[in-house]
Amino acid sequence: MKQLFAYEEEASRIELFIRIIYSFILGIILAVYGFIAGICMLIQFVVVLILGRRSQGLSDFIQGYLEYYVHILAYTSFMTDERPGILPVAVNIYEEGKD
Repeated sequence: MKQLFAYEEEASRIELFIRIIYSFILGIILAVYGFIAGICMLIQFVVVLILGRRSQGLSDFIQGYLEYYVHILAYTSFMTDERPGILPVAVNIYEEGKD
């Protein structure tokens, strides 16, 4: 399994300038996706309040937003030169349990 936030010593100066434009595009996509995910969170709140259970579709959409955010975070935080895709992809987010 590939670690998302790993130290890389080498850094491209050209990629640094490309990153500015690319991060702007990613930011627009993330803002729109986040706005829709925020609406889904409000709807999910109402669903839980009224029905006492969560909606699978809303949960999947919100999870997709969080996965996309984590997917682009390493690139926009200058931790890697590996450019993430514009479209969201599935990213495994997990917490190691205490055994």
